[in-house]
Amino acid sequence: MSDTPWLERLRGGFKKTSDRLGENLTGLFTKANLDDATLDEIEEALIASDLGPSTAAKVRARLSTERFEKGLSEAAVREIAAEELAKILAPVAVPLEIDAFPRPQVILVVGVNGSGKTTTIAKLAHLFLEQDYSVLLAAGDTFRAAAIGQLKIWADRVGVPIIAGPEGGDPSAVVFDGVKKATAEGIDVLIVDTAGRLQNKKGLMDELAKIRRVLGRLNPEAPHNVALVLDATTGQSALSQIEVFKEVSGVTGLIMTKLDGTARGGVLVAAAEQFGIPIHAIGVGEGINDLRPFDANEAARAIAGATGESI
Repeated sequence: MSDTPWLERLRGGFKKTSDRLGENLTGLFTKANLDDATLDEIEEALIASDLGPSTAAKVRARLSTERFEKGLSEAAVREIAAEELAKILAPVAVPLEIDAFPRPQVILVVGVNGSGKTTTIAKLAHLFLEQDYSVLLAAGDTFRAAAIGQLKIWADRVGVPIIAGPEGGDPSAVVFDGVKKATAEGIDVLIVDTAGRLQNKKGLMDELAKIRRVLGRLNPEAPHNVALVLDATTGQSALSQIEVFKEVSGVTGLIMTKLDGTARGGVLVAAAEQFGIPIHAIGVGEGINDLRPFDANEAARAIAGATGESI
């Protein structure tokens, strides 16, 4: 089923990249011949548009072998770029499936403060409710009163219960209570917020290790997922966060947020190529419905600005 408003918002989210690609390709299709110099220019235009050297090289290789009866156009380059991007993104487009048995499925959500972690948790909860799963939130970021308060507001808004402790309390105690409650009440999904203080990497590592130990005592399979929330507007910084959180928390999947027109599509592509970690979902706005499972084909076409009906 095609969801036009979502696809429009997705295109809007990657507008910066697709617009820049258009600017960089301008004037490159005046020659009748697709010679090496023109191919070089197109490859450079793709790299300058944040699509990454590897994608650019693949597009160039395709252009050099394909025949263009009516001459090469910007639209054709965008289509081929979309196809090549989709090939890179397809292996990491993995939805967050709720399949844990026994329940609950425990999802630890990690990420730096300001990445959109709390609102993403609420949107995830909403997504699961729409799929008829019951959800419980656990306010495991006990170091910031604001984080606990914010999560409570969102829980209320979405209509899901929440377990919270006092500010400065032990996060693993909150998680323990959360698992107990979810198990007793037959709740499908427990989503746990965690502290995002990367300045103190050692403290964060110890804290997450303790949460894991507590979870392991209650359910050896837990946490079933460790989802890293990344702010797509931070570019290179988002990639270094993947490195750190992989080391600190054993990230199993990514959720990209803030694809709001200032984001650069290259972040998604680079994350897929460098790390190969599943990308579960992407967010394009502040609204509760603005987080959706990641679709490689949709994203590739939005990044490349491909508007043809099919690839």
